[in-house]
This record gives sequence, C-alpha cells and structure tokens, in this order.
Amino acid sequence: MIALSFCGYFCLGLVLILLGANQADLARNLDLDLELTGMLAAAFSAGMFVGMTGAGPLYDRLPHRPLFLATILSTALALFGFGPSNSYPEALLLFAAIGFGSGAYDTLFNAAIAERYGERSARPMTLLHAGTAFGAIVAPILVAAIAARWHWERSFHAMGAAHLALAAAAAFVPLPTRMPGERASRPDASGLFSWAIAPFVVVAFAYLGLETAFDVFAIPYATEGLALDVIRGQTAISSLWFGLLAGRLGTFVLRGNLDGRVLIGSGVLCCAAIALGTTVGSSQNAILYFCVGFALGPVFPLTLALAGQRFPHSHGSVIGLAAGAGSLGCTVVPWLTGAMGDDAGIVVAVRWLGIWALAIAIGGAVIFRGRARASDDHPS
Repeated sequence: MIALSFCGYFCLGLVLILLGANQADLARNLDLDLELTGMLAAAFSAGMFVGMTGAGPLYDRLPHRPLFLATILSTALALFGFGPSNSYPEALLLFAAIGFGSGAYDTLFNAAIAERYGERSARPMTLLHAGTAFGAIVAPILVAAIAARWHWERSFHAMGAAHLALAAAAAFVPLPTRMPGERASRPDASGLFSWAIAPFVVVAFAYLGLETAFDVFAIPYATEGLALDVIRGQTAISSLWFGLLAGRLGTFVLRGNLDGRVLIGSGVLCCAAIALGTTVGSSQNAILYFCVGFALGPVFPLTLALAGQRFPHSHGSVIGLAAGAGSLGCTVVPWLTGAMGDDAGIVVAVRWLGIWALAIAIGGAVIFRGRARASDDHPS
C-alpha cells in the first residue's frame, strides 16, 4: 500500500502541472489570453472539488478497490481525450474530468494513509506527498522533450499511460477492505458541520490556489514579466516542485510533533519570498519559485493529517471536505490572478499572491490555538 500510494501521488504530480507546462502550446492552439488560461485551471480545480469532496464519504462507506480503479481509470480516459483538434469548450470539459478523477483518488490515498497511521500520520503523509513533488519535477522536462519530438498533446497521452499502469497495480496490490455499510467505528458527522474544520479549509484553499497559480502562470511570468524564454518558465515549474520536495523532506529534521506552528512559519516565509522576489525582479525566476515551493512544502499534507487527527472517525469525509473545499482555491486564485495580470501586468498579479500566503499563516495560528485548547481540555 505504501508503494502504491507513492506512485499515486507521483501520478497526481504529473497531471497537476500539465496545464502550466503546456500553456504556450495551448494558448497558441486555442488563442488564449491569461484570463482564459485561468479558466482552464478553474475547470480543472472545479473537477477536483467535486472529486475530492465526493470521494471522502464513499471511502467511509464502500469497498475501496472499485473506488481506486474507477477514479484512476477515469483520469486516464480524460488524458487520452486530448488532441490538436480540441476546441476550447472541449478542453474545459477534459480538464474538469482530469481534475475530477485525480482529485477523487487523491482523497482516497490521503484517507487510507490517515486511517493507517492515525495520530502518527503527519510525517508519513508528508513523506508520501513527496511523490507528488517528484512527479511535478519530472513532468515539465518530459513535456518539453515530447513537444520537441512529437506534438504537444502526446504529453497528455503519456500521463494517461502512467495512470493505466497505476490502475493495473491497484488491481492487485492489497488495499484496505470494507464491505458496503461496514464501518470501523461510527463516523463523526459533526466534523462536516463544525466551525472547527474552517481553518483547515482556509489553509487548503490558500495553498492549492497558490500552487496552481504559480504553475499556470510560470511561463507568462517568465516571458511577459521578465522577457525570458518559454523554457525558463518550464524550468521554474520544476524549481517550484524541487522546493516543495525539499520543504516536505525538511520536516523530518524538525523535533517533536508537527502542528500549526509549521503552517505559521510556512505562510510567513512564503509571503516574504514572494514580496522580495517580485520586487527585485531578478531574471533568476527559478530561485523565486524554489523559495516559494520550499516554504509551502509541508503545508498541504500536514493540513490533511491534522484534519484527520481532529476528526479521527471520519477520515475520508473530513479530509475530502477540507481538500475539496480547498480545491476551490485552484478555481478562484488562478482566475483572479489571470484577470489581474491582463489588467495590471503579470508581475503585479504574482506579487499579490502573497496575500494567500498570509492566509496560510493565519489559518495555522487558529489550528495551533484550537489544538492547544483541546489538549488543555483533555490532559493526558
């Protein structure tokens, strides 16, 4: 299960940056401006919202293997649907379908890890989410190599083939099993209707919005904002994910339990990196992207792990709700960034992304305060 989870997160990393890495070709083929590019990202994120949120309750109630296979295969099918003759509405639908499938299996893997490790899930989940960073590091290089030799849509087909291989593995690898209606314990539905889940949603919203916006607008920021080549934008995406990988692995040198204080530090550091990098305007945009990635590295897996610990009897539902609602950030933030980029310039738009980094810090403070209060109310 551990190896399968890592491969699943790796495939997720592949699809997360497909839009950003192919932005130049998609813009040329579909005659896109920045706002229309942002709408493609919004369609992907809307699909993720439905997939992430819907898969959680299903995980808590249904046999797991059919769920894993259905979500992975649906993602592969959508990836194989891309071609040079696609219209803009078709591209919107395909990105929404990719988001739905990948968001659903992301929730399934997250819930499985949270269920297996319980209160010790923060570090295992952070380590396994490094697979997403590996996939996102490899993908821009793969996209550039495929575009140089074949047509750009072949990179989507290659990612589809990777998902077929993942589905084949999921068909045979032992998975957590549960009969219909069977529950290990009574699901804690209160988590779905409690203000206690709000800070987790805020942090996930801000994180996923930031990650998506930096991916999607890496090429415009390089070409329009800094007068660099397209390849420098693609390289910046890899740098972002190198930073995410380093940040996630770096949590293992921290002593003690990982909690909201890590989220506070991540948000403040990310905001500082964005403010400094966009003000200096260095042509070394890869450095800015690495620093942003490093700061954000532990945010998403730690947020989901802490949400699962807060509501231990409904891992799938609560993690799916937090991640799914957070995926709305992938819809809202890129759209706002694209609209601002068309109006005020891409450099200004990227600079304003620092607001979302501050939201991570504030949400982390609320999570830490709530956990400390719960410890005081229930001393060991």
